[in-house]
Amino acid sequence: MKITIKHQEKYSRGELLLRVFFGWLYIGLPHYFLLFFASIWGAILLFVSFLIILFTGSYPKSMFEYQLGLLKWSNRVSARIYNLVDGYPAFGIKASDEMTDIEIEYPETVSRGHTLLRFFLGVIYVFIPHGFILFFRMIAVGFLVFIAFWIVLFTGEYPKGIHNFNAGLIRWSTRINLYMYYMTDKYPPFTGDEVE
Repeated sequence: MKITIKHQEKYSRGELLLRVFFGWLYIGLPHYFLLFFASIWGAILLFVSFLIILFTGSYPKSMFEYQLGLLKWSNRVSARIYNLVDGYPAFGIKASDEMTDIEIEYPETVSRGHTLLRFFLGVIYVFIPHGFILFFRMIAVGFLVFIAFWIVLFTGEYPKGIHNFNAGLIRWSTRINLYMYYMTDKYPPFTGDEVE
């Protein structure tokens, strides 16, 4: 599994200012509006795939691809909202982006036991410990996004360490979603670093 959010050599100050002041309008509003409806369908497919996994031990490939496309779309938008990459995020489940990506192998089999465990106890053993740490990380990321804004505005460069930390929030939460969507049986690590 690989979750990529590329660091650019140079960032556009104009795009930065446009995103900060109007990003909610021209990025957030249209994308989150459509993602809301796509996510409703994703939730229905997630429940159906849960039942199919219980009976067959495998994740229907078309449903897997839909969920993966949904996560990629969400990551494209989040990377722009956090000013991690320039450019406008593409719309849609099947769209691609050279700045962000998720690579995960389609699992031939999915553990029925892990699936039941996640369904009934996922809140306790996944969301509570990860959510507790991510709450504080989100506060730190909010502060660092503000700092990075000024650095990019004056230098045109996003410090690589800050970029990696901020991108780590998206990586971490994406790994949790991949696990809770039954797309991998590998428990998400407590890190935002790039790991295989």
